[in-house]
Amino acid sequence: MASVSPRLSPMLATLGEPPSGNRVFEMKWDGQRALITVEGGQCRLTSRAGNDISRTFPELPDPVLTAVGGRDCVLDGEIVALDSDGRPSFARLQRRMHVQRPTEQLRADVPVMVYLFDVLAVDSDCTIDLPYLERRAVLDDLITPSARVQLSPYWSDVDAATMLEVARENGLEGIVAKDPDSPYLPGTRASSWIKTPLRRTTEGVVVGWIPGAGKAAGGIGSLLLGAHDDEGRLVFIGRVGTGFTAATRRELRSRLRPLERSTSPLSVAPPKRETHGVHWVEPTLVGEVEYREYAGGSLRHPSWRGLRADKTVDEVDLPGRH
Repeated sequence: MASVSPRLSPMLATLGEPPSGNRVFEMKWDGQRALITVEGGQCRLTSRAGNDISRTFPELPDPVLTAVGGRDCVLDGEIVALDSDGRPSFARLQRRMHVQRPTEQLRADVPVMVYLFDVLAVDSDCTIDLPYLERRAVLDDLITPSARVQLSPYWSDVDAATMLEVARENGLEGIVAKDPDSPYLPGTRASSWIKTPLRRTTEGVVVGWIPGAGKAAGGIGSLLLGAHDDEGRLVFIGRVGTGFTAATRRELRSRLRPLERSTSPLSVAPPKRETHGVHWVEPTLVGEVEYREYAGGSLRHPSWRGLRADKTVDEVDLPGRH
């Protein structure tokens, strides 16, 4: 399968309202993006950042091999963990994303599956230049679904408002509108794919932490977050102090302690009222938050969702950009 490199980066969607005109819709799954390479009877899962995550999700390679009938291919999809109602839950997936060798008990407590929605190559044939609908036909013909491996549904005969309402009624993250004639553009954030979340979310670089008090004692009380502005500077975007479990507060404090530094990593000093008692850290961890709005250079009503091992610090721009 020399025609397609297994190290390709996934195509990315642009944040925005659903465009008018001829579009195909998919649901936006609340999980971890993965490119899946099957070659010579071996299956490798790679994160958006290019890291091999096959050991993190060891229950997926064999079902993928069965689903493709042993054929060589490169697939694009989303790894998810379902809640008790059968809906993808990023909070549940957090328990798996950072574990290199999950125990049998953890795998039983937090099972995962993958939704496949694109194909980059089959055998020796590269498919990235094919229109979206032709690639989906190839994918649908290739995959035999199972409990662990599912084809992400798509709809071409409904409008965006209906799709958003269906996503809302089913507790899903949102929708993605795709141009039916668009090629697959590896590593590109393209306007031919538009994602519309029902809840506003953004990534932030963890730049500092403030110790917890009361019930949060022994863990972090809040995190200071940064993002890159249009000039590439790492600037303050807000502080988040809600959305943490007691265990998460303790775990974050343990992870951040070794990263501490004496000075702020931010290019522009944040307001002093936000930094009382702060422990600055090296800007190496990326987290995700929900928020109401981003105004005046700060997130309003942010709530922590979890660390994103699949996102790099360099990818984090100001809220609303991606």
